[in-house]
Amino acid sequence: MTLPNRLLPWQQHQWKYLCSYIAQKRIPQALLITGNKGLGKQQLAHQFAAALLCATPQASGTACGHCSSCLLVNADTHPDFIQIQPEEPGKGIGIGQIRSLISRLTLKPQFETQRVVIVNPADKMNNAAANAFLKCLEEPTERTSIILITEKPAKLPATIISRCQKLAVATPDQEVAVKWLAEILRCDAATNKTLPLNVSLAQGAPLLALEYANDQTLTLRNECFDTWMAIAKQLKSPVIIAEDWHKLPASPLIFWMTSWVIDLIKCFYQAQVTNLYNPDLNEPLQELSRRLDVKGLYKLYDLLLSDRQRLDTQINKQLLFEEILIQWHELNRSK
Repeated sequence: MTLPNRLLPWQQHQWKYLCSYIAQKRIPQALLITGNKGLGKQQLAHQFAAALLCATPQASGTACGHCSSCLLVNADTHPDFIQIQPEEPGKGIGIGQIRSLISRLTLKPQFETQRVVIVNPADKMNNAAANAFLKCLEEPTERTSIILITEKPAKLPATIISRCQKLAVATPDQEVAVKWLAEILRCDAATNKTLPLNVSLAQGAPLLALEYANDQTLTLRNECFDTWMAIAKQLKSPVIIAEDWHKLPASPLIFWMTSWVIDLIKCFYQAQVTNLYNPDLNEPLQELSRRLDVKGLYKLYDLLLSDRQRLDTQINKQLLFEEILIQWHELNRSK
């Protein structure tokens, strides 16, 4: 599904901030845009880039969409709009790409407006690339703005972060996210009960919630929860399930398990259903919470948090899931 080419509703505050740069003629040489996955950071960066490249921007600060620069941007052929990203999915940004960028930046911009470089995701630069990229920030070239996008700013060298203006895109309220999702999917937010569930599964990120709604992620989550419950009832082997689960996307699966454990702890302390991550799973969670050791749940929660940090390493994901599921199995067997 193609998203409308406009600012997203929850980005208005950030957009005003960016427009103030243009109005005050204080356009940053380097801007770091951060925020969780699924908040539209790239879309915001593209809107800002288009405004900087536009020959006749509107009073609102947005690009006109009709001048020659805007037409070239829309066609991905503007010579002063450079986008750096991994050459292949799952790969990093190599030093060769940064050296090529440095070479291009030695030339003057071809148009009279700004030249814009977007590096996304910036944290994918390897060490050599990041060290070479510092040259772009230490020796800025004429009328050039560099925009870095990342959901993991901690992975960027401090030397790069310190040379950038910062802009954080915050997660919107659930009501805003659900309303936007309903508009995009052309359904009734009041009657479609899966919308808030998808938003919750996406940790409040609307674009990720839209992705989940389109690819039936909720169905996969329910299937995994049924399997999780089968392990709790000693009906399935955690080792066999780990062999199956390591083929699934690891990050959302770790989040789902974490949310189930958090909800079990909340149920133990008799929290309201509306305060659960998974309100639709309230009944089985409530039943399970009454017979589990809460100290064991906290121990499992700590393991899940630790494993979430280890996902970006070379860890064997099958062994990771085995450790989690065996601990879950033992926690239930003790009762």
